[in-house]
Amino acid sequence: MIRFRLAKAGDVPALRALVEKAYRGESSKRGWTSEADLLDDERTSDEELTANIAAPDCRVLVAEIEGALAGTVTITDVGDGRAYLGMLCVDPDLQAEGLGRALIADAEDMAAEEFGAKVMEMTVIDARPELIAYYERRGYARSGETRPFPYERAVPFRMVVLERALG
Repeated sequence: MIRFRLAKAGDVPALRALVEKAYRGESSKRGWTSEADLLDDERTSDEELTANIAAPDCRVLVAEIEGALAGTVTITDVGDGRAYLGMLCVDPDLQAEGLGRALIADAEDMAAEEFGAKVMEMTVIDARPELIAYYERRGYARSGETRPFPYERAVPFRMVVLERALG
């Protein structure tokens, strides 16, 4: 049984382990969302997760299966009726079973209800066309905008902005 809830400060160690397992290193390669072949640094930090959990304009949603964190997504109110969906991840051993889709749906509902969002946006590395296609199958469309990679380092890719009307 899957249980969805908001993350708490005490979740940070398990949440960080989940994010790193899903995005980086050899364990991430068991799933299809790995960035391990593109990036080799850490995906997040305890400080970033703690700040997101505490921020009034953020919600960190987690999915638990049998008491263990299985997935997460962060939504941020960016103003003007827009919310940002970020750091969506599912344990690589549980991917392709619908949990990501369920997290997205809950995040969209929460953004509309708690932030009054009319549009959800996200950014995806342009080097991951299969990931962009996944979001397009869920109703997201390319806005035509790209943004620089958000961390100060030389990388050969940009971030594609996707968006979807809510409600």
